[in-house]
Amino acid sequence: MLEVTDLTTAYGGLTAISGVSLSVSRNEIVAVAGANGAGKSTLLKTIAGLERARSGSVNFAGADIGHLHAHLITAKGLAYVPENKRLFPRLTVRDNLRLGSYLHRKSGDREAPLEFVFKLFPRMQERLAQRAETLSGGEQQMLAISRALMTRPALLMLDEPSQGIMPKLVDEIFDAIKRIRDTGVTILLVEQRLSESLEISDRAYVLQTGRVLMNGAAADIRDNPEIRRAYLGM
Repeated sequence: MLEVTDLTTAYGGLTAISGVSLSVSRNEIVAVAGANGAGKSTLLKTIAGLERARSGSVNFAGADIGHLHAHLITAKGLAYVPENKRLFPRLTVRDNLRLGSYLHRKSGDREAPLEFVFKLFPRMQERLAQRAETLSGGEQQMLAISRALMTRPALLMLDEPSQGIMPKLVDEIFDAIKRIRDTGVTILLVEQRLSESLEISDRAYVLQTGRVLMNGAAADIRDNPEIRRAYLGM
């Protein structure tokens, strides 16, 4: 479904990722791991069209999307939930969700994904009239994921979905990611909680200083002594 080849992205004169290649097959969960500053977020932003690659290619569902603007990439079925959530804080939960369905505004079933969203995150239905800025950190993350699902993505990219969330809600977020995949949505996941992300993933890539250090089955990466020492503190 997604094929990234020799991708290089730089900010000014500093290279953030260099020659990164990865693939994501349909209905997989693929994790991208690495220390802070390894280039994980830059990779997702470049795929999403929010950063421009210096070289390399991004192919999604058989088409080159590396030259497209972010809204056109979203329209093709690739949704991105950034690390900072990027909600509309003064708008209600309902309005944030409706903005997520903007691409389908002319459709008679524009709000069809709401049924799944409310099953996935019942709090969203309970908070429909609340402004996004009044939600807890965990609820804001649920809203960010829910808004992305309103675009009806084929592939969902999540950047640090557990960041800033109370521990008791972390399991709920990871369970939601598995349930999203069960509906047929493919997942590309960047997550600081490496052990939990590898537990739910099929495959994983490890980035180090902007390059792919290793990749393989998530279970093999999780059980690798070098990775356990460097990233799991074990």
